[in-house]
Amino acid sequence: MREYLSLAKKISEIILSSKEIIVVSHIDADGISAAGIASSSLERAGIEHKVLFTKQLDSNMLNKIKDMNPDLVWFTDLGSGQVHEILDMKAVITDHHFPSNLNPNIPLEKRKNILEFLDSMSKREIYQLNPHLFGKDGALDISGAGVTYIVSRELKYFNYDLSKYAIVGAVGDLQDNAYLKLIGTNRYILKEGEEYGFIRSTIDIRLFGRETRPLPKFLSYSNDPLIPGITNDERGVLKLLDELGIPIYDDNGKERTWVDLSIEEKRKILSHIVIRLLTMGFDSIYVTRLIGEVYLFPDEKKYSHLSDAKEFATLLNSCGRYNRPELGLKIVKGDREDAVRESVEMLKNHKKVIIDSINYVREIGIIKEKHYQYFDAGSKIPDTVLGTIVNMTLSINLADQNLPIFGFVDDGNGMIKVSARASRNLIEKGLDLSKILSEAARSVGGYGGGHNIAAGGSIPKGTQLEFLKAVERLILKGE
Repeated sequence: MREYLSLAKKISEIILSSKEIIVVSHIDADGISAAGIASSSLERAGIEHKVLFTKQLDSNMLNKIKDMNPDLVWFTDLGSGQVHEILDMKAVITDHHFPSNLNPNIPLEKRKNILEFLDSMSKREIYQLNPHLFGKDGALDISGAGVTYIVSRELKYFNYDLSKYAIVGAVGDLQDNAYLKLIGTNRYILKEGEEYGFIRSTIDIRLFGRETRPLPKFLSYSNDPLIPGITNDERGVLKLLDELGIPIYDDNGKERTWVDLSIEEKRKILSHIVIRLLTMGFDSIYVTRLIGEVYLFPDEKKYSHLSDAKEFATLLNSCGRYNRPELGLKIVKGDREDAVRESVEMLKNHKKVIIDSINYVREIGIIKEKHYQYFDAGSKIPDTVLGTIVNMTLSINLADQNLPIFGFVDDGNGMIKVSARASRNLIEKGLDLSKILSEAARSVGGYGGGHNIAAGGSIPKGTQLEFLKAVERLILKGE
């Protein structure tokens, strides 16, 4: 983290010298966490500010921000990919997506005197804290919330308590998936949070719902990895627990969750699952995905959706996916009553939408080509969950792990949203979805970006096949 600190201090000085700031952030768990960190830091520093959320930092949103004419714009978890569009703003960026290398976009009204415009631009520098600028992988080293936290440490107070939200953002962006733990700069933030008592890490099963789901549902809902005789088979789970002598209720008649189990009970279940997977021919790498590092928050109420980083991130994601990111912001900033209750109800609906969406992809099928695979869901899947669905097709082996996958949905505004994912193995061979999606989308009049392993964007309706041809050319060019 040391290499980030000098630039973080410079950005903090710019922020502290501003009287009114607009924070602009993305609507996913990482973006909401980043916005919450920024807003809490500014509040503590006594700086007036507003928070805006956006799915995509397009020209309409940029014009809206410019019309508000703030002292400073603080872009969190976005902005780096559009830095060529915002050079005429006073702005700072804390982002982890691949930075743009495009030439500045000169506004029409300023083209009358380009020399004067370029002269003013040469005197203005947008400071951005981004791992890519330090030669690090933005999909693994640190999240948008993480780089925002590093700046927050320099803002009048150290704000160590906000480290937990940097971890929520990283887990929400699946940065712990590749190595079954957080690595790189995320690790420094984790250790700092642990040192001050705001985070606790431990080795345990990595399935979702350790704190909140009754044991039979917790195991039967598992899908990463899929476990034959357990996944989607609650009767099978009940039979297994009975055979292992593990009760599903405690002495007071309360349903037990995974965190209620003793170490011996956990060992029995895990041993059985591992043996079952291996005897059915599953690769050992598939099995090892079960166990890894999990992140807990001691100051949160046990059995709540906020005491485990993965569940916290999922709750925030549900707020963003249903256009209520401000609800997630309230939670990050400390609301543990109304905002949590409302978001939990939203999460229940979110789970149903995810199940229905995956089933629809199964129904229409994934089309495999030689160098890629894709599905086009039209308007049958909400555009806000497309990234989650594309990712799940790989994690549950619905899609081929040896090919990148692209998903398309109609966003309802005349554009097609596209999301892409690839296995870590493909990334290690040199595939970079951020560059591929960005260039392919631009070739058909759209835009996009992201990370080497996960990217997204928008393209004009009807250009999907032309876009995929461009994708194929770019993949072949990189081989």
